[in-house]
Amino acid sequence: MPGTSCDLLVIGAGMAGLTAAARAAVTGRSVTVVEVGDDVGGSARFAGYAWTAPDREVMERHNPHGDPALRHALVDGFAGGVDWIRSVGVTVDPPQPILGFGRGHKFDTNHYLDTCRRLVLDSGGKVLLRSETEELVTDGDRVVGARVRGPDGAADIRARNTLLATGGFQGSSDLLARYVHPEAGTMPLRSNPNSVGTGLRLAQQVGAATGVDDAGFYGHLIPAGVEFRDSGDFVDLSLYYSEHALLFNTTGHRFVDETLGDHLTTMALLDQPEGRGLLVADARVHREWMVASYVEGAVAVDKFALASKRGGRVGMAEDLADFEYLPDEWGYDGSAIAGRIADFNKRARNQGELIPGRLHDALPLDEPPYYLIEAAPAITFPFYGVSIDARARVLDSSGTPIEGLLAAGSDTGGLWNRAYAGGLATALVFGLAAAETVLAPPRS
Repeated sequence: MPGTSCDLLVIGAGMAGLTAAARAAVTGRSVTVVEVGDDVGGSARFAGYAWTAPDREVMERHNPHGDPALRHALVDGFAGGVDWIRSVGVTVDPPQPILGFGRGHKFDTNHYLDTCRRLVLDSGGKVLLRSETEELVTDGDRVVGARVRGPDGAADIRARNTLLATGGFQGSSDLLARYVHPEAGTMPLRSNPNSVGTGLRLAQQVGAATGVDDAGFYGHLIPAGVEFRDSGDFVDLSLYYSEHALLFNTTGHRFVDETLGDHLTTMALLDQPEGRGLLVADARVHREWMVASYVEGAVAVDKFALASKRGGRVGMAEDLADFEYLPDEWGYDGSAIAGRIADFNKRARNQGELIPGRLHDALPLDEPPYYLIEAAPAITFPFYGVSIDARARVLDSSGTPIEGLLAAGSDTGGLWNRAYAGGLATALVFGLAAAETVLAPPRS
């Protein structure tokens, strides 16, 4: 691999990296993109919506422990990010509600990613595939590029700015166990497997700060014991309807307010004994939510039928009395669960009575038959990562930017803390922020 130099070196060709690369390239900056995989796109190939909280107040309410500066930057920059997608010729649908509190847009992520690559190449930039970044190159306290090993060997690529955008470390069971949860490395992976912590490792080697501890991760519940066959399963197998059902751990107790969101319930389930739970819905929930589209316009999938077809632990009960006959090998006290459902229903029918641990859908589950799926958590990306400011500059332990080093997307931490409001939007907004930092004139 011959050495080169550029204005912006991008390590990772997913949503954040390609957004920054394309934006910098079309404004006349020289760009080199390095990608460890066989193609660009990363986990963004599997998504279809860019969404986040609609304003600062809603963001603060749903993500109160996230870094305020990053929260504000995401909300304030989202509309401009959507305009940028449209500006490169990609159709973006009108806004629609997401998860009951967010607002977002559907668009063809594959078209967008391929367009960004074309913009880089048409502007004279380079996209190096199957290339691994071994270490950052420094000159004193400044990052001036990276050592990259590709199919033809290794070389130093010099750059005025280097952007870390490798997509997180969900592909590393060791890092998940260290930074997310002792059992996190056992979770199924609902993203591409190439994000193994390269960005985190490179940043730590030059003194970058990281955090926040115990920030959690983004993921969804899936049928326990069912393996993903392809990327389509990431959505089809996710049990989004859990927000309207009841979830019990192996001791037969509810342990979370399911209505706060399946993505939050997923984090809570990982903390439970054996990391598994029994998800119970009645005929109403099955009819209105299990077989319905998660968001408007998405393809509807019968989650119960698919889980059964794929060998998941599923069952049906004609009434609450049938719970007594749950198979012993499942490891749940069916009678105790039935009793707690009956108590829940009694409270739900009592108009005006507040049900503990049930903020939203407090309708009773009293329309048989009952649909049972054993659920387990699956991870998309962690919330722990490299510390940045609102301009996507990587910070050291004192909060000072490390010259020449930027980060965006799932490599970063601090924005989400036991909460979530959009991964594509985060990558888009901070990818553009990184590009704007590159484009800004040097300060005297």
